[in-house]
Amino acid sequence: MTDALGWRRKFGVIAPSTNTIVEPDFAALAVPGVTSHFSRIHIRNQDLSSDEHFEGLLTQIREEIGFACERVLTCEPDAMVMGMSAETFWGGVEGNRQFVAQINGITGLSVATGAEACERALNLFGARRIGVVTPYQPVGDQNVVRFFSEIGFEVVRIKGLKCPTAVSIAHVTEDELRDALLEVNGPDVDALVQCGTNLSMVRLADEAERWLGKPVIAINAATWWMAMRSNGIEDKVYGAGRLLRDH
Repeated sequence: MTDALGWRRKFGVIAPSTNTIVEPDFAALAVPGVTSHFSRIHIRNQDLSSDEHFEGLLTQIREEIGFACERVLTCEPDAMVMGMSAETFWGGVEGNRQFVAQINGITGLSVATGAEACERALNLFGARRIGVVTPYQPVGDQNVVRFFSEIGFEVVRIKGLKCPTAVSIAHVTEDELRDALLEVNGPDVDALVQCGTNLSMVRLADEAERWLGKPVIAINAATWWMAMRSNGIEDKVYGAGRLLRDH
């Protein structure tokens, strides 16, 4: 027997309890027969106002993520998708590898992460020099730069928005994000990447690709693209950038 709605694939998604963007983004990117089922990591202290507090958020995630995985497994998903991104960049390539191994060890399922999705997308586009926008404090940006550098990309410029709380990430406006994209762009940049699954960037990235003339990778679109393509779902999605539309 197959699921009445998720008859092609059911994705188990792990996201922080403070995140209000990634779930509606994934719902908007849905295709027939593919469903996403969220399990929330309880964030008790959402203060991100300093490097120390930012790392404290990751400590909470590490303490709670196993429980979130176990809860979502009860709906018998076919694969896992990470609806958070900072932890997938943390510690560079080795940190990402350990994170994926942890989730795989708990669930026994394949895992789509934002960091690996961005790597795949950049390689697909043949980009090597990138501009990056994040909602993070400097310590988060440092880990993003480390990850991309270790896999062979040059971060020419990075803009960390230093959002003061986890919830406030979702309050960043399109105008602010547009300004940030322009700040990290330039003729020396092959592609732009946005990190942070609670930033609302999918629609703007699709528009920005037209007026910048280069790939703009919104992490929620890239993660959903990786999850689908890794599981044999080749449907195109429009209005979310060239990655889901053309590849």
